[in-house]
Amino acid sequence: MNDHHHSSDDRAIRLSILGMRCAGCVESVETALKDVPGVEAVSVNFGDHSALVQGGVDPEVLKTALKEAGYDGAVMEALEDPSAQEEAEEARYRELLKKAAWAGALGLPLMLGAHLDWFPMIGTDAGTTFWTLISMLTLAVLYFSGGHFFRGAIKSFQHRQANMDTLIALGTGAAWFYSTVAIDAVDLLPAQGQHAYFEAAAVILAFINFGSALETRARGKTSSAIRALIGLQPRTARVVRDGQELDVPISEVGLDEVLRVRPGEKIPVDGVLVEGHSTVDESMLTGEPIPVEKGEGDTVATGTLNQSGSFLFRATRIGRDTVLAQIIASVRQAQSTKPEIARLVDKVSAVFVPVVVGIAAFTFLVWWIFGPTPSFGYAFVTAMTVLVIACPCALGLATPISIMVAVGRAAQHGILIRRGEALQSAGRLTAVVLDKTGTITEGRPSVVGIDTAARWSEKRVLGLAASLEAGSEHPLASAVMRAAEAGDVAPAAVGDFAADPGRGVSGTVEGRKLLLGNAVMMEQHGVDLQPFAGPLASCIEEALTPLLLAADGKVIGLLRVADPIKPDAREAVQRLKSLGVRVLMVTGDHEATARAIARSAGIDEIRAQVLPQDKAAVVKELQSRGEVVGMVGDGINDAPALAQADVGFAIGTGTDIAIESGDVVIMAGSPLKVSEAIHLSRLTVQNIKQNLLGAFIYNSLSIPVAAGILYPFAGVLLNPMIAGAAMALSSVTVVTNANRLRWL
Repeated sequence: MNDHHHSSDDRAIRLSILGMRCAGCVESVETALKDVPGVEAVSVNFGDHSALVQGGVDPEVLKTALKEAGYDGAVMEALEDPSAQEEAEEARYRELLKKAAWAGALGLPLMLGAHLDWFPMIGTDAGTTFWTLISMLTLAVLYFSGGHFFRGAIKSFQHRQANMDTLIALGTGAAWFYSTVAIDAVDLLPAQGQHAYFEAAAVILAFINFGSALETRARGKTSSAIRALIGLQPRTARVVRDGQELDVPISEVGLDEVLRVRPGEKIPVDGVLVEGHSTVDESMLTGEPIPVEKGEGDTVATGTLNQSGSFLFRATRIGRDTVLAQIIASVRQAQSTKPEIARLVDKVSAVFVPVVVGIAAFTFLVWWIFGPTPSFGYAFVTAMTVLVIACPCALGLATPISIMVAVGRAAQHGILIRRGEALQSAGRLTAVVLDKTGTITEGRPSVVGIDTAARWSEKRVLGLAASLEAGSEHPLASAVMRAAEAGDVAPAAVGDFAADPGRGVSGTVEGRKLLLGNAVMMEQHGVDLQPFAGPLASCIEEALTPLLLAADGKVIGLLRVADPIKPDAREAVQRLKSLGVRVLMVTGDHEATARAIARSAGIDEIRAQVLPQDKAAVVKELQSRGEVVGMVGDGINDAPALAQADVGFAIGTGTDIAIESGDVVIMAGSPLKVSEAIHLSRLTVQNIKQNLLGAFIYNSLSIPVAAGILYPFAGVLLNPMIAGAAMALSSVTVVTNANRLRWL
């Protein structure tokens, strides 16, 4: 068995984290949280700046640990009001823009003036006064626009770590320090080194803050799927207390309370209808557009939309236990679990920053020892440029941002991805095993045809059969009753009713002695089946169940009963095959029935008469032959096979989702969604690879250029300001590329 199925632990705490600025921060946050006693596992999501902590720990202790590491944390509730988080994100966006604006207001005029020789020379009396003032202003900008980087760098240094803050603080701090020293020690510097780099420090901070602001804005969009889901729950509910109907906040609704829902209103909590009748739009749950009829005893789910009638229902699940809350928790969990590709990036990033600092130091030494005069000036500028351009922001965003967009996109289409890894594995599937009942077929028997003897109408035969079955609990009886209801046929009263288990039922209707059952029952009562030999044979061939109706010792009709295949099953199988996936069907049914169903669904390989507990063995056998296997089942009896598969797809129809057993839950019963999930997985992995490739190429090309590798050949040196702009741009590019997944 694969042991990769995590239960969504009740003790899981979700924290929203402020102050994470790069992939290196992920490492610092994970370390800080893992060091808290009682924490079992931590998973940090750089994409939406949150952490999922498993274990019995006081959230306040976690917040303190984060504070000590230089970050702020707040606990997130399962169905918190999204507007609070949106306001925090919006405030952060505005603050970053303000920081960028202040830094730009100083840096850009300085940059322009330096190019146009507006300012007095460094080393003159006028120059000393002017540049001392600029030094003070730059220090103020470093404090206001860059203070968070310096604080982060100090905190990570205390924890013997280095991250993006370290790079930015070193680069801008060094620029300010060098320039300030140059004002008074101008004689110690060679002619070309007699230059102040205050504008570089300011413009770098302007670019980096502006890049972070754009990234915050884009990240806000990525969690829009969760926001849309949270927004489905109404804020208030109408409860019936002491015969009075009252509007109360959703948080005050208790279990077992009776609530009223009027036409056009959203259903506030999960429950069961106790009075009334309506149609409900459940598309938010299932992705299926056709509204569902609801009557007494039917279940309704939070966030679904009542259309026509008004009804009363009793609350069975509230708060975190509603299906909507579980969906949101699952989407969040999937967005914050890391596929292998992301764990690799985290490891690379943790090593990357110290390596960059090493490269910067080496660059400095090489230029200082071997560079042209003024060697110190060149050494300083190149080292600073390396520090600024090498920031691994884009690397840290590459994976989580794509996963967040994809998981959210899938949820809007009724595909619930519960583990980030499943999103990566689904695209690699080579074989998909489909359970028959409930996956390929509807999962409940229906009357699909009626044969009658001469002078008997289909309606009459159905009416008599329904009269006999009205009192029976058998699944075939419910198929007959549904057919009668659909055909507007009313059952008549029955006398001398008797059930013969495993064979059929008998009774007297309108003075006729009736038998309804299988061939064995008819033969037992000496009824001649010869007139219906043809229809009986065709039933066996098509794997249908024949129900024979006899009146006064003669067969007057045959009802063909089948578990019909889902209307889109054939197309679903075709799509899987077109993706290059091998399709197999497993069932506990007889070989003949299985063959007939497989034929109509377009499936070539079947395994019949397989017990539920042996389905996992079928998956295992395929895996032993090197196949990457997906299992599609209806959750409950297929749990072992779903767990054994590389990716388990649970077909959850409506509310009683076996949300725990699959890696991917298909909310609507449509098997078409399986190929959609595989397709989405392939696109996502492709998107992640594009992001990573872009980020890696960017870093591996830009660092040597920043270090001055082109200078001996082309006289080209990168300016630290251009480096800052390029760094910000690389992050924005990654976020933009990931957001393309929304439109696919």
